Amino acid sequence: MLTLAFIRENKESILKGLAVRNFKNANVIIDNIIKKDLSKRQIKTELDQALAESNKISKEIGVFFKTGEVQKANILKEKTGQLKQQSKALNETLIKIEDELNELLYQVPNIPNPLVPVGNSEEDNETIFQEGEIPKLHEGAIPHWELAKKYDIIDFELGNKITGAGFPVYKGKGAKLQRALISYFLDKNTEAGYTEVQPPLLINEASGIGTGQLPDKEGQMYHVGIDNLYLIPTAEVPVTNFYRDVLLKESDFPICNTAYTPCFRREAGSYGAHVRGLNRLHQFDKVEIVRIEHPEKSYEALEGMVNHVKGILQELDLPYRILRLCGGDLGFTSALTYDFELFSTAQDRWLEISSISNFETFQANRLKLRFKNKEGKSQLAHTLNGSSLALPRVLAALLENCQTENGIKIPEVLQKYTGFDMID
Repeated sequence: MLTLAFIRENKESILKGLAVRNFKNANVIIDNIIKKDLSKRQIKTELDQALAESNKISKEIGVFFKTGEVQKANILKEKTGQLKQQSKALNETLIKIEDELNELLYQVPNIPNPLVPVGNSEEDNETIFQEGEIPKLHEGAIPHWELAKKYDIIDFELGNKITGAGFPVYKGKGAKLQRALISYFLDKNTEAGYTEVQPPLLINEASGIGTGQLPDKEGQMYHVGIDNLYLIPTAEVPVTNFYRDVLLKESDFPICNTAYTPCFRREAGSYGAHVRGLNRLHQFDKVEIVRIEHPEKSYEALEGMVNHVKGILQELDLPYRILRLCGGDLGFTSALTYDFELFSTAQDRWLEISSISNFETFQANRLKLRFKNKEGKSQLAHTLNGSSLALPRVLAALLENCQTENGIKIPEVLQKYTGFDMID
């Protein structure tokens, strides 16, 4: 969430940034925020004055009672009664305006970094790096959902029977390979200095608001109505909320965490060939990296996160590319996002397997996540996160690209985790 001070002081640059996002009604919403903010500050001034006057008169009343001037004291008591009524009305108006102001602020996405290219959709994203040779598969190569059935390693029908579409069952070597990827990703992250944590899989409303999933995005999450809790769409949400309402010291930076969790997304409206098999699931496993950074270091940290994920994909020896997301495809809370995609040879398409983003102060403002700077003043921190990595499409690309006529060859770096070098 943008701060009111930032909006007041940077209206024109904000409107330019929102134009990059193709954000509609930006002028109207920003003008309404500025007007509401002005009204809020005026009412707050009146309320403070009324409370100050009431406190002053209360002291005078005490003096008059002590000196026996009861009549003067009673006159002032009547005036304090009027001031209390006035203060109550002003406070109620202030609360109402603050609620209306927050509703407006929640509608405004983060301002894109100047590096974000102009564009309307994923078609306009900018490819900034590509590495790895796309393998030439043998004749008769098949997509991962057919491989899963052929080698009996993932059962989509059984998952559909138990729960519904998008909830696969991993079996035998498929389950071991899944566990191997999780362990490998976590080991790579902890070796890079990230502290492994294991967060809850359900969050409350305040946590959803803190990282930007709520309000207005309830339909994308599974809701446990009786307890008003939400199943997490990513470990980013609970892990970042570790630091909600926390005041850090500069010496605390950088804070680096990694977590493995199942993730749950409703993915309402998703259908078609592009969501077959592991391409899009309602429940999937993901290893996440989350950083809390000093504002002066956050873009250096973002670059480091990108290079970290590059190193993992190089070890897996899978062809990948990195995209810089355009304004029209940028997530609501992000200032700058890099997507990683793997090439699926059997499907002849790129599959997104990681997003790495800098949110700058957008989440921190919602979270009230601050630190004491060198001058001793409270300042908002920067938050970042990235997939390192999301498993379903990594597994899909691995199965498809590593298939041979005799089976699926396991990348060498994973063999110590799987205990086997081939699925056959």
